Amino acid sequence: MWLSWQAAVQSALVILALVGVAAVLRVRARAPRWNGPLTLATEVSRVLVLYAVWQFTREQTVTHTAGAMENARTLWHLERWLHLPNELSWQQAFLPHQWLMTFMDGYYAIAHIPVMGGVLVWLYWRHRDRYPLVRNILALTTFFSVLMHMHPLAPPRMLTDLGFVDSALLLGQSVYGANGTGVSNQLAALPSLHYAWAIIGTVAVIRISTSRWRWLIVIHVVLTTLAVTVTANHWFMDGIVTIPIIAVAWAMQNAASRAMARWWQARAPHDVAQDDEAPAMASASASEGATSGAL
Repeated sequence: MWLSWQAAVQSALVILALVGVAAVLRVRARAPRWNGPLTLATEVSRVLVLYAVWQFTREQTVTHTAGAMENARTLWHLERWLHLPNELSWQQAFLPHQWLMTFMDGYYAIAHIPVMGGVLVWLYWRHRDRYPLVRNILALTTFFSVLMHMHPLAPPRMLTDLGFVDSALLLGQSVYGANGTGVSNQLAALPSLHYAWAIIGTVAVIRISTSRWRWLIVIHVVLTTLAVTVTANHWFMDGIVTIPIIAVAWAMQNAASRAMARWWQARAPHDVAQDDEAPAMASASASEGATSGAL
Protein backbone atom coordinates (compact mmCIF):
# COMPACT_ATOMS: atom_id res chain seq x y z
CA MET A 1 0.00 0.00 0.00
CA TRP A 2 2.84 2.39 0.88
CA LEU A 3 6.19 3.08 -0.80
CA SER A 4 9.05 0.75 0.05
CA TRP A 5 12.26 2.37 1.26
CA GLN A 6 13.92 1.47 -2.05
CA ALA A 7 11.19 3.21 -4.05
CA ALA A 8 11.37 6.25 -1.75
CA VAL A 9 15.15 6.54 -2.23
CA GLN A 10 14.83 6.17 -5.99
CA SER A 11 12.12 8.83 -6.10
CA ALA A 12 14.25 11.18 -4.00
CA LEU A 13 17.25 10.70 -6.30
CA VAL A 14 15.14 11.37 -9.40
CA ILE A 15 13.72 14.54 -7.85
CA LEU A 16 17.18 15.75 -6.78
CA ALA A 17 18.51 15.10 -10.28
CA LEU A 18 15.65 17.13 -11.75
CA VAL A 19 16.30 19.87 -9.18
CA GLY A 20 19.94 19.98 -10.26
CA VAL A 21 19.05 20.28 -13.91
CA ALA A 22 16.42 22.93 -13.18
CA ALA A 23 18.88 24.88 -11.03
CA VAL A 24 21.36 25.01 -13.91
CA LEU A 25 18.65 26.15 -16.30
CA ARG A 26 17.49 28.76 -13.79
CA VAL A 27 20.98 30.22 -13.53
CA ARG A 28 21.36 30.34 -17.29
CA ALA A 29 17.92 31.84 -17.76
CA ARG A 30 18.39 34.19 -14.80
CA ALA A 31 14.92 33.29 -13.55
CA PRO A 32 14.69 33.73 -9.75
CA ARG A 33 10.97 32.89 -9.93
CA TRP A 34 12.01 29.23 -10.07
CA ASN A 35 13.25 29.36 -6.49
CA GLY A 36 9.86 28.35 -5.00
CA PRO A 37 9.36 25.17 -7.04
CA LEU A 38 13.00 24.17 -6.58
CA THR A 39 12.74 24.61 -2.80
CA LEU A 40 9.54 22.55 -2.73
CA ALA A 41 11.10 19.76 -4.81
CA THR A 42 14.14 19.70 -2.53
CA GLU A 43 11.92 19.44 0.55
CA VAL A 44 9.91 16.61 -1.01
CA SER A 45 13.12 14.69 -1.65
CA ARG A 46 14.21 15.33 1.96
CA VAL A 47 10.93 13.94 3.30
CA LEU A 48 11.24 10.91 1.01
CA VAL A 49 14.72 10.22 2.38
CA LEU A 50 13.43 10.45 5.97
CA TYR A 51 10.58 8.10 5.00
CA ALA A 52 13.07 5.67 3.45
CA VAL A 53 15.23 5.70 6.60
CA TRP A 54 12.14 4.97 8.68
CA GLN A 55 11.06 2.07 6.47
CA PHE A 56 14.59 0.65 6.27
CA THR A 57 15.21 0.74 10.02
CA ARG A 58 11.81 -0.87 10.65
CA GLU A 59 12.86 -3.76 8.43
CA GLN A 60 16.01 -4.17 10.49
CA THR A 61 14.18 -4.41 13.80
CA VAL A 62 12.79 -7.62 15.27
CA THR A 63 10.93 -10.01 13.00
CA HIS A 64 10.79 -12.94 15.42
CA THR A 65 8.79 -13.69 18.55
CA ALA A 66 11.62 -14.43 21.02
CA GLY A 67 10.61 -12.71 24.23
CA ALA A 68 7.82 -10.71 22.58
CA MET A 69 4.95 -12.70 24.10
CA GLU A 70 6.49 -12.68 27.58
CA ASN A 71 7.07 -8.93 27.36
CA ALA A 72 3.47 -8.40 26.29
CA ARG A 73 2.12 -10.40 29.24
CA THR A 74 4.35 -8.43 31.61
CA LEU A 75 2.96 -5.21 30.19
CA TRP A 76 -0.60 -6.55 30.52
CA HIS A 77 -0.08 -7.21 34.23
CA LEU A 78 1.59 -3.80 34.68
CA GLU A 79 -1.42 -2.08 33.14
CA ARG A 80 -3.76 -3.97 35.44
CA TRP A 81 -1.62 -2.94 38.44
CA LEU A 82 -1.75 0.70 37.25
CA HIS A 83 -5.55 0.41 36.76
CA LEU A 84 -5.33 1.52 33.13
CA PRO A 85 -8.36 0.95 30.86
CA ASN A 86 -8.78 -2.65 29.78
CA GLU A 87 -8.14 -3.12 26.05
CA LEU A 88 -9.99 -6.42 26.05
CA SER A 89 -13.18 -4.82 27.36
CA TRP A 90 -12.96 -2.11 24.70
CA GLN A 91 -12.56 -4.65 21.92
CA GLN A 92 -15.39 -6.84 23.16
CA ALA A 93 -17.69 -3.81 23.17
CA PHE A 94 -16.94 -3.13 19.48
CA LEU A 95 -16.71 -6.68 18.07
CA PRO A 96 -20.48 -7.35 17.80
CA HIS A 97 -20.80 -4.38 15.41
CA GLN A 98 -19.13 -5.53 12.19
CA TRP A 99 -19.57 -2.24 10.33
CA LEU A 100 -17.89 -0.38 13.19
CA MET A 101 -15.01 -2.84 13.38
CA THR A 102 -14.57 -2.62 9.60
CA PHE A 103 -14.29 1.16 9.91
CA MET A 104 -11.81 0.91 12.80
CA ASP A 105 -9.64 -1.64 10.98
CA GLY A 106 -9.66 0.57 7.90
CA TYR A 107 -8.83 3.70 9.89
CA TYR A 108 -5.91 1.93 11.54
CA ALA A 109 -4.54 0.76 8.21
CA ILE A 110 -5.11 3.85 6.08
CA ALA A 111 -5.34 7.13 8.05
CA HIS A 112 -1.94 6.98 9.74
CA ILE A 113 0.34 8.38 7.00
CA PRO A 114 -2.08 10.51 4.90
CA VAL A 115 -3.21 12.62 7.87
CA MET A 116 0.35 13.36 8.99
CA GLY A 117 1.32 14.01 5.38
CA GLY A 118 -1.61 16.39 5.00
CA VAL A 119 -0.53 18.33 8.09
CA LEU A 120 3.01 18.68 6.70
CA VAL A 121 1.70 19.89 3.34
CA TRP A 122 -0.57 22.41 5.07
CA LEU A 123 2.31 23.68 7.21
CA TYR A 124 4.64 24.03 4.24
CA TRP A 125 1.99 25.83 2.20
CA ARG A 126 0.49 28.13 4.85
CA HIS A 127 3.04 28.34 7.69
CA ARG A 128 6.46 27.84 6.11
CA ASP A 129 8.31 29.28 9.12
CA ARG A 130 6.81 26.67 11.47
CA TYR A 131 7.17 23.74 9.11
CA PRO A 132 10.82 22.83 9.95
CA LEU A 133 9.99 22.66 13.67
CA VAL A 134 7.20 20.10 13.21
CA ARG A 135 9.14 18.13 10.59
CA ASN A 136 12.18 17.81 12.86
CA ILE A 137 10.13 16.81 15.90
CA LEU A 138 8.38 14.20 13.77
CA ALA A 139 11.71 12.84 12.51
CA LEU A 140 13.28 12.70 16.00
CA THR A 141 10.21 11.07 17.53
CA THR A 142 10.15 8.44 14.80
CA PHE A 143 13.88 7.78 15.21
CA PHE A 144 13.64 7.27 18.98
CA SER A 145 10.55 5.09 18.56
CA VAL A 146 12.26 2.84 16.02
CA LEU A 147 15.17 2.41 18.42
CA MET A 148 12.73 1.23 21.09
CA HIS A 149 11.19 -1.15 18.56
CA MET A 150 14.42 -3.14 18.77
CA HIS A 151 12.89 -4.53 21.98
CA PRO A 152 10.21 -7.00 20.80
CA LEU A 153 6.72 -6.59 22.21
CA ALA A 154 3.70 -8.48 20.89
CA PRO A 155 0.45 -6.57 20.32
CA PRO A 156 -2.71 -7.64 22.18
CA ARG A 157 -4.13 -9.48 19.15
CA MET A 158 -1.40 -12.11 19.51
CA LEU A 159 -2.46 -12.96 23.04
CA THR A 160 -5.50 -14.98 22.06
CA ASP A 161 -5.37 -16.86 25.37
CA LEU A 162 -6.46 -13.65 27.08
CA GLY A 163 -9.44 -13.38 24.75
CA PHE A 164 -8.14 -10.90 22.18
CA VAL A 165 -9.17 -11.27 18.54
CA ASP A 166 -7.27 -10.19 15.42
CA SER A 167 -10.23 -8.30 13.99
CA ALA A 168 -8.44 -7.22 10.80
CA LEU A 169 -7.51 -10.81 9.99
CA LEU A 170 -11.04 -11.93 10.84
CA LEU A 171 -12.56 -9.37 8.45
CA GLY A 172 -9.93 -9.75 5.72
CA GLN A 173 -8.35 -6.32 6.31
CA SER A 174 -5.01 -7.29 7.82
CA VAL A 175 -1.92 -5.31 6.69
CA TYR A 176 0.41 -7.89 8.19
CA GLY A 177 2.09 -10.90 6.65
CA ALA A 178 3.50 -13.97 8.31
CA ASN A 179 6.40 -13.96 10.78
CA GLY A 180 6.51 -10.21 11.22
CA THR A 181 6.47 -9.35 7.53
CA GLY A 182 4.06 -7.12 5.68
CA VAL A 183 3.89 -3.34 5.53
CA SER A 184 4.56 -3.07 9.27
CA ASN A 185 6.61 -4.80 11.92
CA GLN A 186 4.20 -6.93 13.93
CA LEU A 187 6.32 -6.84 17.08
CA ALA A 188 6.95 -3.08 17.17
CA ALA A 189 4.00 -2.37 19.43
CA LEU A 190 5.70 -0.02 21.88
CA PRO A 191 5.74 2.88 21.31
CA SER A 192 2.85 3.39 18.91
CA LEU A 193 3.81 5.58 15.96
CA HIS A 194 0.12 5.78 15.05
CA TYR A 195 -0.47 7.56 18.33
CA ALA A 196 2.76 9.59 18.27
CA TRP A 197 2.10 10.98 14.80
CA ALA A 198 -1.52 11.72 15.68
CA ILE A 199 -0.44 13.74 18.72
CA ILE A 200 2.23 15.67 16.81
CA GLY A 201 -0.15 16.51 13.98
CA THR A 202 -2.96 17.49 16.33
CA VAL A 203 -0.81 19.73 18.54
CA ALA A 204 0.71 21.38 15.46
CA VAL A 205 -2.70 22.22 13.98
CA ILE A 206 -4.15 23.50 17.27
CA ARG A 207 -1.13 25.67 18.13
CA ILE A 208 -0.40 27.03 14.67
CA SER A 209 -3.76 27.38 12.96
CA THR A 210 -5.93 30.40 13.73
CA SER A 211 -9.13 28.89 12.36
CA ARG A 212 -11.98 28.17 14.75
CA TRP A 213 -12.30 24.78 13.00
CA ARG A 214 -8.82 23.69 14.07
CA TRP A 215 -10.19 21.78 17.06
CA LEU A 216 -11.78 19.25 14.72
CA ILE A 217 -8.32 17.68 14.41
CA VAL A 218 -8.90 16.26 17.90
CA ILE A 219 -11.28 13.79 16.24
CA HIS A 220 -8.23 12.20 14.61
CA VAL A 221 -6.59 11.53 17.99
CA VAL A 222 -9.83 10.08 19.34
CA LEU A 223 -10.34 7.83 16.32
CA THR A 224 -6.68 6.77 16.38
CA THR A 225 -6.91 5.88 20.08
CA LEU A 226 -10.02 3.81 19.41
CA ALA A 227 -8.63 2.22 16.26
CA VAL A 228 -5.32 1.04 17.73
CA THR A 229 -7.09 -0.28 20.84
CA VAL A 230 -10.26 -2.00 19.66
CA THR A 231 -8.39 -3.68 16.78
CA ALA A 232 -5.98 -5.07 19.42
CA ASN A 233 -2.94 -3.68 17.62
CA HIS A 234 -1.63 -1.67 20.58
CA TRP A 235 -1.70 -1.50 24.35
CA PHE A 236 -2.67 1.71 26.13
CA MET A 237 0.89 1.96 27.39
CA ASP A 238 2.09 2.03 23.78
CA GLY A 239 0.42 5.42 23.44
CA ILE A 240 1.34 6.75 26.87
CA VAL A 241 5.09 6.28 26.34
CA THR A 242 4.96 8.37 23.17
CA ILE A 243 4.34 11.53 25.23
CA PRO A 244 7.80 11.69 26.90
CA ILE A 245 9.42 10.72 23.59
CA ILE A 246 7.74 13.66 21.85
CA ALA A 247 8.74 15.92 24.77
CA VAL A 248 12.39 14.90 24.40
CA ALA A 249 12.25 15.47 20.63
CA TRP A 250 10.70 18.90 21.20
CA ALA A 251 13.37 19.81 23.79
CA MET A 252 16.17 18.70 21.47
CA GLN A 253 14.73 20.71 18.58
CA ASN A 254 14.40 23.81 20.76
CA ALA A 255 17.95 23.41 22.08
CA ALA A 256 19.29 23.04 18.55
CA SER A 257 17.34 26.11 17.41
CA ARG A 258 18.69 28.22 20.28
CA ALA A 259 22.23 27.03 19.58
CA MET A 260 21.90 27.96 15.91
CA ALA A 261 20.46 31.36 16.83
CA ARG A 262 23.40 32.07 19.15
CA TRP A 263 25.82 30.97 16.45
CA TRP A 264 24.26 33.32 13.92
CA GLN A 265 24.25 36.17 16.42
CA ALA A 266 27.91 35.56 17.14
CA ARG A 267 28.68 35.70 13.43
CA ALA A 268 26.58 38.79 12.78
CA PRO A 269 29.06 41.38 14.14
CA HIS A 270 31.86 39.76 12.14
CA ASP A 271 29.77 39.82 8.97
CA VAL A 272 28.75 43.44 9.58
CA ALA A 273 32.38 44.40 10.15
CA GLN A 274 33.35 42.77 6.88
CA ASP A 275 30.51 44.61 5.10
CA ASP A 276 31.70 47.91 6.61
CA GLU A 277 35.30 47.25 5.64
CA ALA A 278 34.46 46.58 2.01
CA PRO A 279 33.28 50.13 1.14
CA ALA A 280 36.12 51.63 3.15
CA MET A 281 38.70 49.58 1.27
CA ALA A 282 37.04 50.43 -2.03
CA SER A 283 37.10 54.14 -1.12
CA ALA A 284 40.77 53.93 -0.17
CA SER A 285 41.61 52.20 -3.43
CA ALA A 286 39.70 54.85 -5.36
CA SER A 287 41.58 57.62 -3.53
CA GLU A 288 44.90 55.98 -4.29
CA GLY A 289 43.90 55.65 -7.91
CA ALA A 290 42.90 59.30 -8.07
CA THR A 291 46.15 60.38 -6.44
CA SER A 292 48.19 58.28 -8.83
CA GLY A 293 46.32 59.78 -11.73
CA ALA A 294 46.96 63.33 -10.48
CA LEU A 295 50.63 62.64 -10.11
